[in-house]
Amino acid sequence: MENLTDQSEQGRVRGATVDYLLHRVRQGILQGLYAPGQRLIEADLTREFGVSRGPLREALHRLAADNLLEIVPNRGAIVRRLSMREMLELFSIRIALECLAVQEGTANLSDQAIRARFETDIQPIWLPEQRVPSGDYIAENKAFHDAIIRASGNETLAVVTNQLQLPLLMFQLSKKLTIANIAASLNEHRSIAQAMLDGDATAAETRMRQHLERARSIAFEMPSQVFRAEPKS
Repeated sequence: MENLTDQSEQGRVRGATVDYLLHRVRQGILQGLYAPGQRLIEADLTREFGVSRGPLREALHRLAADNLLEIVPNRGAIVRRLSMREMLELFSIRIALECLAVQEGTANLSDQAIRARFETDIQPIWLPEQRVPSGDYIAENKAFHDAIIRASGNETLAVVTNQLQLPLLMFQLSKKLTIANIAASLNEHRSIAQAMLDGDATAAETRMRQHLERARSIAFEMPSQVFRAEPKS
């Protein structure tokens, strides 16, 4: 009986360690600490987090199942890098989903509690400071889009949108981020938000579509080596 108790406790400890590693490595990827295409060295991570290789490998395989990592034979875990086709397809899906979110979110802003939460969530977009290409801007960008999804009240939409890994996509595009196109993006955020607050769902949807289509067009200007090669048929 004592052995079973010990094994159960060891299982809980291991599970907590795996969950901790999942959170830390996922945040590292989504915050840009680990870049698309970067190999994650197990020895470095075990030393950094003070853990053994077993829980780390389990966490890395679970992140691979979430499409944040790729497990490559003889190379180990590599932060997933999108191909040009994958990136364009993700943008097409995002456009459809976020236009829906804008429509539903705008309708829901007639509820004062939802409106107050939305205004609080998007408050950073009104700050006048100039943004520069950085992880901070990518986090601000994600927070704005998340605020619209939250205002929609559509929980399934939130789950599906989260699976698209917006920050991962944005970090791969980060080589094309400039102060000028960040400023343009911020102005578009403000325009979308104002249309929603004004109750104009048609204008908000049009502006969201234009915003994401402009972001998608940036991919066409990027050098091919930024993208993962398409598998040969």
